[in-house]
This record gives sequence, C-alpha cells and structure tokens, in this order.
Amino acid sequence: MSFKRINNITGWAIGLIATIVYLLTMEASGSFWDCGEFASSAYKLQIPHPPGAPLFILIGRLFMIPFSDPNNAIHGLNTMSALMSGFTILFLFWSITHFARRIYEKHNSGLALTNGQIFTIMAAGVVGALAYTFSDSFWYSAVESEVYASSSFFTALVFWAALKWEQAVTDEKLRGIKGNFTPADKWLILIFYLVGLAVGVHLLPILTIPAIVMVYYFRRYKVTRWGTFRAFVAACIITGIVQVPMIQWTVKLASDFDILFTNSFDLPFFTGFTFFFVLLAAIIYFLLRLAKRKDWNFLRLAMWSFAFVLLGFTSYYTTMIRSLADPAVDMFNVDNPLSLEGYLTREQYGDWPILKGQDFTDEPTDQKYIDTYVKGKNKYVKKGKKVVTVYDPSDLHFFPRMWDNSNDQGHADYYASFAGIGKDPKTGKYYDKPTMADNISFFFSYQLNWMYWRYFMWNFAGKQNDLQGIDMANVRDGNWITGIPFWDNARLGDQSKLPDTLKNNKSHNRLFALPLLLGILGLIYQYQKDKENGLIVGLLFFFTGIAIVIYLNQAGNQPRERDYAYVGSFYAFAMWIGIGVMYVKELFDKYMKGNMSSYAAAGLCFLAVPVIMASQEWNDHDRSHKTLPRDIALDYLQSCAPNAILITFGDNDTYPLWFDQEVLGIRRDIRVINSSLLGTDWYINQLSYAINKSAPIPVIWSPDQIIGSNRDAIYYFPDLPGAKVDQTKPMDLYTMMKDYAGSDDPTRMYQNGNDFLNIFPTKNVKIPVDTNLVRQNGTVNPGDSVLSEIDFTIPKNALMKNESAILNIIAANNWKRPIYFTSPYGDLGFQQYLRTDGLTYRLVPVKNSEVNGNWAYDVMMKKFAFGNANVPGVYFDEENRRHLNTLRMQYAQVASYLADNGKKEEAKNLLERCDKNMLQENFPYGLASRRQQQDQISYQFLIAAYKAGDTVLAKKVSNILRTDLEQQIMYFNSLNDDRQAPLAYENQMVQQLLQGIQGMEQYFTKPQLIAPAENESTIIKNNAPLMPKPKKTAKDTAK
Repeated sequence: MSFKRINNITGWAIGLIATIVYLLTMEASGSFWDCGEFASSAYKLQIPHPPGAPLFILIGRLFMIPFSDPNNAIHGLNTMSALMSGFTILFLFWSITHFARRIYEKHNSGLALTNGQIFTIMAAGVVGALAYTFSDSFWYSAVESEVYASSSFFTALVFWAALKWEQAVTDEKLRGIKGNFTPADKWLILIFYLVGLAVGVHLLPILTIPAIVMVYYFRRYKVTRWGTFRAFVAACIITGIVQVPMIQWTVKLASDFDILFTNSFDLPFFTGFTFFFVLLAAIIYFLLRLAKRKDWNFLRLAMWSFAFVLLGFTSYYTTMIRSLADPAVDMFNVDNPLSLEGYLTREQYGDWPILKGQDFTDEPTDQKYIDTYVKGKNKYVKKGKKVVTVYDPSDLHFFPRMWDNSNDQGHADYYASFAGIGKDPKTGKYYDKPTMADNISFFFSYQLNWMYWRYFMWNFAGKQNDLQGIDMANVRDGNWITGIPFWDNARLGDQSKLPDTLKNNKSHNRLFALPLLLGILGLIYQYQKDKENGLIVGLLFFFTGIAIVIYLNQAGNQPRERDYAYVGSFYAFAMWIGIGVMYVKELFDKYMKGNMSSYAAAGLCFLAVPVIMASQEWNDHDRSHKTLPRDIALDYLQSCAPNAILITFGDNDTYPLWFDQEVLGIRRDIRVINSSLLGTDWYINQLSYAINKSAPIPVIWSPDQIIGSNRDAIYYFPDLPGAKVDQTKPMDLYTMMKDYAGSDDPTRMYQNGNDFLNIFPTKNVKIPVDTNLVRQNGTVNPGDSVLSEIDFTIPKNALMKNESAILNIIAANNWKRPIYFTSPYGDLGFQQYLRTDGLTYRLVPVKNSEVNGNWAYDVMMKKFAFGNANVPGVYFDEENRRHLNTLRMQYAQVASYLADNGKKEEAKNLLERCDKNMLQENFPYGLASRRQQQDQISYQFLIAAYKAGDTVLAKKVSNILRTDLEQQIMYFNSLNDDRQAPLAYENQMVQQLLQGIQGMEQYFTKPQLIAPAENESTIIKNNAPLMPKPKKTAKDTAK
C-alpha cells in the first residue's frame, strides 16, 4: 500500500476518533459566555457582538436546520463545533506526517521510505494529533457553540494548504517546472480565499501567514541568513496588510465613498459603497491584465490573492442585510457601511498601546474630540464624537505593559500592587510611577508567564484545579502542576495537604509533564534534522502564542481565564509532540533491531501521552449532561411576572436568556435589556420596536437626542442659573429627565468651552405611584403598605448614558410593566425598593420589603431547574458553580424569610428541594473557592436550615462544611509565611466560619444560650453574616 493511501486512511481514522470523542462529550445545551449569543444569532441569522462572525452564523444555521425541535437546535451548533474540531485533528495529523516525511526524505538520499519509516511517520501523526485532541484548552472549545472550534479548523486548513503548495512545488521541480506563478500557486490563492472566509469566523488564521511566507521563501529561493531575515520581515508586513488595509481600510474607503455619494450627490445609502467595490474590481482586473502582458508574476499573484481575500470577506454583506431587518439580536446596528467600519474595528471596545504608550499613573494632558458621522434619516450626519486622549510626549515610552489607568475592574490597582506603588487614600493618586523595569517584569511575570505559560503547562504538564488564578502568588488556585510530588511541592507547597475538595477536583489533571517532554524532544529533533521546517513550525508557534500576548497587552485581573486565545500555539506544539516519537525511535535503535524500535517507541509514546491525557482530562471535559446555562436562564425568566422588563448586567446573565427566548421560545413576553449596551444609541433605539411578544418600551429621549455621543454623560449642576430647583424637595424623575437632562435649551445646559453639557439639577428624585394601578396589575401584594411615591437620592455626580437610560425606562414606564433586575442593583440609589421574586429583583413601591414570599416560594418549588445537578457524575466548573451558588443563596434567603415569618414548613420544603437537586458529588456544601464564596453561601444555607427547624439537613450541611473548613486550616498551616500571605483573607474567612458554626450550633440546639454578639470582626465582609440576621440579602456574594 502506498504512503499516500496509508496516510489518508490513518488520518481519516484519527479524525473520526476525535470527532466521536467530541460528540460524546459535547455540551447538552447552550454554554456560558458568548455561546448563548452565537446560538441565538445562528438560529435566526442575527447579529452578534463586534467584530461579528457572519460565516459562523451562516454555517451554524445550516447545522441547526435539521433539528426542527427548538429544544434540539443547539445540538446542531454543538455538533458543528465537534465536526470542525475533528477536521482540525485530521489536518493536524496530515501536517505532522508531512514534516515527519520531510525529515526522512532529507536523509534518505533519494531512496524510498521503508515500512518501518512509514510506520514511525504514522505513529508520529497519531500521537501528536491525539495529544491535541485531548488537550485541555482545545477540548473545551470543541464541545460548545463558540467560534473557537471553527477558527481552529480554518487555522489548520490554511496551514495544511500551505504544505500542499509546498508538496506541489516540489513535484513541479521534479518535472522541471520553475517560475514564480506556476499551477502550484493555485494553493496560495486558495489560502487567501480561506483567510478571507476565516475573517467571517475569527482572525486567528491570519496569524498563519508568517509561517506560510517562510514556506514560500524556502521553496522559491536560495536560503541565506539575510534572505531568511528579509523573508521574516516581509511575512510580518504581509500579515499586517491583510489584517488592516485589506480588511479594514477597504471598508473604511467604501464607507467614505458612501458618505460622499449620499451627502453630496443625494443618492441612496449603499450607492457609494457599491461603486467603490465595482471600481476596486475594475482596478484589480486592469492590474491583472497588465501583469499578464508584462509577465509580472508577483503582481499577478498579489492581485489574485487580494481578489480572493475580498471574495471570502463578502460574508459580511449578510451582516448588513440582516441588520436592516431589525432582528431581536442586532449588535451595533450594522445596517450601513459606516457602522460596518466601526463593527469590524471593534470601535466600542476602545484601543490600547502596544509598542509605544503611557503608564497607568500618567495623567492625560488633553482630550481631543473628533466629530464623526453617524447614519441619519436620509444622510450621514456629524453627531458622533471620537475621543482621543493625549499624553505628554515625555510620558510615552517603548513597550508599555502597565498602561490601563481604568480601575473599573481593578486594573490600575493590580499594576500598583505588582510594582509596589502606594496610593493616597484621600486623593486616589499613586505615590510613584512604574519604571521600565517594572513594565518588563510585568510582561514576563504576568502577561507571558501567568497568562500564557501557565495555560501552556495546563495543556502539556498538568493542571492543579479549575479555580481561576487571580493572584500570581496564590499557590492554591489554578496553577500548573505535573503530578510529580517533589517538583510540585517545591513550587507550590505540599499538595497532599490540600483539602479533599481540591484534590478530588475533576480538573486536577496530572500529566507528569510527559507531553511537554516529548514535545521538547520533537522540537530539538526537528531543528537538528530539518532546520527550515523547524523554523516554520516555530513561527506558527510564536505568532499564534507569544505574538498574541504582546498584541493583546492584557491588564491585570482578567474576568476569566484566557487560554482559548492561544490554542494556535498549542496546535504547533502538538506537531513537535508527534515528531518527538521519531526521536524516541532513534534512541531505541541503539538497543533494538529491525522495526522493533518503531513499535516500541510508538507504543510507549502512545501510552505516555494521549492515553494519560485522555484518562486525566475526560471527566472535566464531559459536558454531555450539563444544562445549567439553559436552566439558570429559565429560572431568571420564570421569576418574572408576565410582560416584564428584565435588566441584566453581564455576559452570563444575558446571553443564556437570549438563548432561552430566541431558540427555545421560553417567556418571549419578557424584554431582556443589557445595562452595558444601554450606553449606545442604537441599543436604546431598539427599545422602541416590538421584539417577539414584548411590546415596545417607551423612552423619554428621542433618537436625535441620543444619537452618536449626545448625552453620553449628564452632569450634576445644582447651581446652574437657568436650572435651579429646591434641593430640599425631591423632583419628579420624569420631569427631570425630560425637561432638564433632556433639554437642549442652553440655559439648562452647562457651557464647557465650545461644548454644552446636559445636566441634572438635583440628586433627590421621586416617582409618583398610582396605588390603584399597582394593586390591580399585581405590582404589590394585597397586604403591602403601598407608598404614594418612592423617593431616593442618586449617589453620583455624573450619569453615563446607560444609567440615564435605566432611569428613563423607570420614569416612562409609570408602573405599567414589571421592572426587574438580575441582581440587587444599588448604583442609582433605589435598592431599598427592590424585592426578590425568586432569582430576580423587582422594583416595587414598598420600602424594605426584601422577599416576595408567596410568589418566590411558588416559582422556586414548581418552576426552577438546576442544570442536571441532581444527575450523578455531572461536572460543574467554577463559573457554573458560581451560578449554582446563586441558586443556593436564593433558596437560603427565601427560606430564611419564610421561617422568620412563621412558615417553617414551607421553608423546609424549599431547602430540601434545593438539597435534593444539588448532589454533593456534583456540588458539595464544603468546597474551597475564591474568597470562600461557596463555604460562605453554604453557611447561609445552614442558617436557613436551622431557622426552618430542619435539624437533619442542618447536621448534614454542618458536618460537610466543617470537614472542608478544618482541612483548609490544615492546608494553610502547612504553608510557609510567604505562601500563606496571599491566602490571608481565605484563612481569615475559614476561621470566622468555623467560629460561626460553633456559635450557631450552640444557639440553635441550646436556645437558653444568648446568641453571640455581632460585631465588625465577626461579620463576613461580603454581606454574608455569621449569625442569623433576618432580612439581610447576600446574593451579591454569588454574583
């Protein structure tokens, strides 16, 4: 049998195995993060967040069509990811065997491959491909409805196509065909077409271009050191050209043409856009004719490649077409070329320095406001503003790594802590600024080591647990390990002392660094035997890993782990793992005769790498029974009254709700509003039309009043002459938002240079209440003491557009529709009027009524679901546990309320339902977690059990919780002082919780004892009290 046939059969077999693995372990429903958004978008051909993924959406829709039942539609999209991942493994196998074959052919002196060599090549492909199949980060993305599986597929396909070109050129040279534009170059044109298509999924495949350019150089030119360097520079330039001029500038120029044709020639929108691309096609055609006539082969290749990139890129036309239809999910409202430009450039996410910029302590010297166009009714109008922050040139330096002065997510404080820079508690200014050495140290310690190397080692050495690693000095959470005790203990402390919940964590994966070792051997072997191809793989590794680290310039304290961003470099390393089999085979040649060394090397490497990886990784990547994202969204929706408005705050309390509504058709009467998106004009405008079964939402400000940057912020000015009001009396909120904040009268605006700023004249506001209406429509309960108006104080000197929009929605609603929040929202001052209806918090004209007992009891007993936490063996990672903790906390809160109000039997029913649906093997009461969140919430659950008189459940919870806390204390005590320091808060919380359990047991089992006094030292800082404290909400600990 020929090598080609063996290679094809083995490759397809490995690809099939990988596909089966992913189909068996794929998520049973939607997943957290962006998955719900992409599923919703694919199901109805809608528009996801910038920069979009139109090709992914189109292909995803095709995969969802066969599943006519909406409940199964997500299986189509998850299956697509599984298949795409299986094909990625197929192309990885063929890439490994290509490089392995090149090594043997280079040293065979023209002789045919022997059977032993063919077997070794196949073994290399099998081991390397299966190692990547079972790698942590790739497997995670392979089984969910995200773009990363499809992105990996295009990356693998593009790189494999480059190797096919290389093989075709080699064959042409054997036949005497030479030149720079030969039939083999059809593969290059295909590559650029695939890159254009891939942009409609993700930008990662673009980063294969440097490696592909080097393949081209090594095959077309005589190799020299300077030639190699020049080829590398050219590779970087070509990559930049594809990413920016080809993709972004073409759309920018097209949008400029559209502005010209629409505003100057009174032609319809899209006329100039269309004309530009017709003109561009004509220019390409002319240059192709010229290149053919002049025999300029490079120009011919360049023009064909450019044309096919643009051809692949046309999937973005569907984005504008669908946006014009105003679908329910219409991110950025990309219904015109100008919006498409901002969509592609991720305008709403801002920019960051890469090679030159400021430090986080530097103050801006100026802010320039550049007028920008936005789409009006019939023309483009200059109503937008682009803010350009200017810094003193002396503050700008090379390679700024500590740049983000925003503290919304604690980035600036994270930098300061790393550099040891103090902060003035009064002014908030830092005492010093970081040095260049601090920047370099941050790059190597945090960005490269913590945010890349740690992920790399998770995949090829081992993983400690699934707790997110925030503090680099924390030896307990999310580190890489090997499973080799002396090595791990030396780095992280005695791992045998960890509490059982962490030692038995399903993400506690011990690979013994064997994949790492084999990959290093493969790297060395390829460099020794075939330097050129070793450099090609090395460039792929660098540009899809370390180059991304440099480009992203990530600030400290990321909201989630980012390992999925670097799977391209892990893909490259898997090639070296495969080639490592050849190295081992050569070692065995010294001791074995014939083909025995090939068989022994293959068997040993297969058992030591893919078999161990599969056995260790399977249980924490098997999501085949987990449905929590779907169910937690269901619980939010079922907590709401009919026709509700539900305001959300993050990805994971928004996208699953979209999935349940758009795909599953659950509670489409509810309007889900993301508070962050309310900061944009297009999203506020979308409130004015009906979506699904939800009627339009009245808003106070007109589209012209919020267009572009209008009212991005409104400011508190109590002393403005034309807007003075009585500060002692609350002002009607509707009046304030309409007649003051919504006024364009210069006397009611503050003049700041040439700009007029919108203002609000008082912080004290009120909302009138029609008591008859709120009783009739169920806003309040029959026994409630209803207020004739609610008044509150806005605790801010400036309101951002999204905050103003929330106040507008509340004021204009006039108590006609229920308004809910997914968390006890306190930023605008009305939190005392929020009452939980289960998992949501409803705005009611009743003060300090924290639980709607009867309603909450009914929905939590009859309608809530738990994501299959009651099914044995289902794995919930940290993010999933966070949402299960939200559920557990709400059950504890409502049960405590019912018990406090004499309904102990109902309280007991609630607690036992929660306990029954959260098996201890899946979600234990005692579990070490960040900031002891899980144990703190279980403590609240224990209080509720005692209050309800459920002594059996209380004993169960107490015993489990106490065991975990005692084991954690033993672990902390085993650490030296330096390792204990970053865990000081965790240790303190454990001590307090143990003390609280002891006091609680005495209090509830011996009623004659007086409850221990609550003081500052015995209260957990995130509002989860140690002793029973009626009517105290602590759901914020679970958010």
